[in-house]
Amino acid sequence: MILLHPRLLWLLLIIVPLIAWYIWKWRNASPSIGISTVSPFKAIKGSWKVGLMHFCFILQIVAVAAIIIALARPQTHDSERSSRVEGTDIVLCLDISSSMLATDLKPTRFQAAKEVAQKFVNQRTDDNIGLVVFSGESLSLMPLTADKTALVNAVSNVQMGALNDGTAIGDGLSSAINRLISGKAKSKSIILLTDGTNNAGDVAPNTAAQIAKQKGIKIYTIGVGTNGSIKITDPYGFSTTTMETKIDEQALKSIADLTKGKYFRATDSKMLNQIFEEIDSLEKTTLDVDKYVFTEENFMPWMLIALGALVLRLFIRYTLLRRIP
Repeated sequence: MILLHPRLLWLLLIIVPLIAWYIWKWRNASPSIGISTVSPFKAIKGSWKVGLMHFCFILQIVAVAAIIIALARPQTHDSERSSRVEGTDIVLCLDISSSMLATDLKPTRFQAAKEVAQKFVNQRTDDNIGLVVFSGESLSLMPLTADKTALVNAVSNVQMGALNDGTAIGDGLSSAINRLISGKAKSKSIILLTDGTNNAGDVAPNTAAQIAKQKGIKIYTIGVGTNGSIKITDPYGFSTTTMETKIDEQALKSIADLTKGKYFRATDSKMLNQIFEEIDSLEKTTLDVDKYVFTEENFMPWMLIALGALVLRLFIRYTLLRRIP
């Protein structure tokens, strides 16, 4: 336990004069008379109420001390620690176009991609990871962060239909590159997952790949699903339609080769898991990571102690030690 305001503990010194005042007051509170001997009074025992009066004063001291400690703000932990670890900067770039609702990967391409992405994030404990989604346009959902809980929640909350439909691979890569530029790690990577051919956006995939190459960013591309006629179920499961899809494998291979990355093809959920496990072996580099430890306030138990001591004192004072007016 640590204290947010430890200097307030100096106020505990006020207890010393309080005790001194109480002793002085007690010794001078009763009248006295001089006698030759006190032997006749030795058999007389003091009243138990005298002990209760002293106990009430102890309760007062306990209440004062507990209040002072509570004001000093005791906390279980509150620290920020910077450390150098082996890690890399990665941006997940996920396709959320309507074709990702195809059911050739179970339950759908979209859900399978989210599940393996969440698992991947949890395994990369020392990496800074960001999240970009794209369809007919791109959207950066999460900057580079070491907060895995926030990132997993962001992946989990990605919904279809948030962007115009289409497949803007180049725009998705451009957004991912912009996120990585601010990263401090020497090793920077993009994991691009798509099931189609670039047919929208303002940036050509090859142009984005050239920029990534200049910035020293590797791109790992993943083609998801099977080519040809596929069944697509709407997000609510009310209707099913059929459409033609074709993964532009040549373009994805070209992007990966140009940036010294690698192209993968996943035709089922098992293969997709294996691909992410392979990518998990990416080279690492030394980077600084700030780790924040959750702070829990512990002043309440001390306030309860003070309140309990005061209530008990009042109870004794106005019951057992009550004086007739």
